[in-house]
Amino acid sequence: MNPFDDLALVEEEMAKCMKCGNCQAVCPLYKETLREAAVARGKVQLAYAYLKGELPATHSLAGKLLFCLTCMACVANCPSGVRVDMVVLAARAAMVREKGLPWVKKVIFQGLKRPWLFDTALKTGRRFQSLALRYRPEIQRCNPRFPIGLELRRVLPPLARKTLREEFPEVMQPVKARARAAFFTGCLENYIYTDTGRAVVNVLLANDVEVIIPRDQHCCGIPTLVHGDVPTAREMAASNLQIFQRYNFDYLVVACATCGEAWKHFYPQLLEHSPQGAAARVMAARARDINELLVQLDYRRPAAGLPLKVTYHDPCHLVRGQGISKEPRQILRSIPGLEFREMKNADRCCGNAGSFSLTNYDMSMQVQAHKVAAIKATGVDTVVTSCPACRMQLEDGLAQAGLSPRVLHVVQVLEQAYEKTGVGSRMSEVG
Repeated sequence: MNPFDDLALVEEEMAKCMKCGNCQAVCPLYKETLREAAVARGKVQLAYAYLKGELPATHSLAGKLLFCLTCMACVANCPSGVRVDMVVLAARAAMVREKGLPWVKKVIFQGLKRPWLFDTALKTGRRFQSLALRYRPEIQRCNPRFPIGLELRRVLPPLARKTLREEFPEVMQPVKARARAAFFTGCLENYIYTDTGRAVVNVLLANDVEVIIPRDQHCCGIPTLVHGDVPTAREMAASNLQIFQRYNFDYLVVACATCGEAWKHFYPQLLEHSPQGAAARVMAARARDINELLVQLDYRRPAAGLPLKVTYHDPCHLVRGQGISKEPRQILRSIPGLEFREMKNADRCCGNAGSFSLTNYDMSMQVQAHKVAAIKATGVDTVVTSCPACRMQLEDGLAQAGLSPRVLHVVQVLEQAYEKTGVGSRMSEVG
């Protein structure tokens, strides 16, 4: 058993909470609401009361537990080391076991765990997206035409005309490979931010790394886990693991902070007591964020200058979830001509948190406003991050604030530097 299956297994974590209130100083939601239920110690007490039968599983309690960015700022600053994120996720799962999921989530998650259905829906959506989205050429982004579950003022990227997995063959080889990497594309890089996925492929090939993009891979399943649907998350983890086990490779590379944390941490937990438990641990040991892998492989430094002024936003699930913050900065600072300017509180949550920005958009944007102000103060022309969900949130906030900085992934900036340097991809396609 693990905490996702038994809330009692995190009772010791709850008991460690001293109720000191240090979490108030770092919780983005508490800073906006000043509500005790929004902060870590409040959620720990709610979860404990639920575990002991002092609070019933109500819609109100579920809402309080879902009102969390799982940004782990409280975990990083807790003097007692309380894993508040695990307490919150375990409590959500316990409530779903008792009360079940709302029908809307059931429908969505049933689609997520059926890759062919999810893929068909998004490919159909890209054909008819102009009916629901109004394209704004000046920012190359869209606004919803109708209140279709999205705020009309929200700025969104369009679905790509071709998915990343349609764009590339399954295997791509440099002239002489020094390593082999399987690329987990995730959802956003496959269907929307294909420019990021393309940069991952090109940069790896430029560094003599063979790239494999398994065709059957699908959503990492973390959206289902964070909403308490553990069986579906476990099923999706097992499916992805089985798919990647078919291939021979040295590294499993990701360019999304959440997907990386899924492979490194959540999959081994979800599959711990299943026949795939050992395989999940082996795969976790091979998983690398693209920044992490490039530094580990001593990536090729670009020679030509790239005259950009950039700042970097730390995704929560990368800086705190995986402990990666130096590597992206090292890559950026290694590019000649690039001026790096650190923003204030670079590791503060941008407010996206996946579905949180869908269900709590106004609050999400209040949190985002602090990030936009910090970016504006740097005076840069390019904002860089390492997560497509953060990129989407930053693009929305900057556009609504009337600011013009581009938002790119670190690997896209490195790709641009390679192009100026004249580093070829050294690619020969294998079908």
